[in-house]
Amino acid sequence: MSKTTSSSGLALELRDVRKSFGKTEIIRGANLAVRAGERVALIGPNGAGKSTLFNLISGRMAPTSGAIHLHGQAIEGQTPYDINRQGLARSFQVSNLFPRLSVFENIRCALLWSMGERYAFWRFLSNLKEVNERAELILQKIHLYRKRDVHVQSLTYAEQRALEIGVTIAGGGNVVLLDEPTAGMSKSETARFVDLMREVTEGKTLLTVEHDMGVVFGLADRIAVLVYGEVIAFDTPENVRNNERVREAYLGSALAETQAAEAGV
Repeated sequence: MSKTTSSSGLALELRDVRKSFGKTEIIRGANLAVRAGERVALIGPNGAGKSTLFNLISGRMAPTSGAIHLHGQAIEGQTPYDINRQGLARSFQVSNLFPRLSVFENIRCALLWSMGERYAFWRFLSNLKEVNERAELILQKIHLYRKRDVHVQSLTYAEQRALEIGVTIAGGGNVVLLDEPTAGMSKSETARFVDLMREVTEGKTLLTVEHDMGVVFGLADRIAVLVYGEVIAFDTPENVRNNERVREAYLGSALAETQAAEAGV
């Protein structure tokens, strides 16, 4: 069985996943089955549990009950680095880069483990030819090659987000979780960033939390709608748009907010 898929064709599967904090249940029996190679957007109102669900999938939290499978293998309760080594990569809402290192150095750091290298004080990283060549290729892919020697703290916000995607894919994961990747971007930056996401996740499985409905409907193969810790719909963009339950719970107000933002009001 290939590492990139399970016998069922699923890259990621959640079965009746629940998460409680004391007596408060945040995730209430979430079910999700993401096929290998598809792009899925996770949407829902604030407080729906989207970030908590990402934390459960990536190992930052353990579920109270339920099962999470990556490529057909149970991962619930495992550490984030163990899950990462099984093929899952994640970015965060808040920048998680080394600001005083260069763009190139950030990508190279992310590559070391996935390429079989370990930190050793007696070796120069500049001598790792294969790692350095791979870093150069990723910089070209995320369109930051011209900024390779610039310190991260000097990049624009959109450039830092692009670098975060580069760091995320550098680990070699074939299931990619992106948490609000376009938050804080202008309309033009968002459009370019969607093209970048589409390009760098080609052939990979993508699950992204996103509030911009233009991004959601333009990028996703399927949309999962999370409301009060439950997935109330998981379908194609067209079917989700026409789902009355979704419109009542979330989509109508979200589309209105997106249209207002685009109109500048």
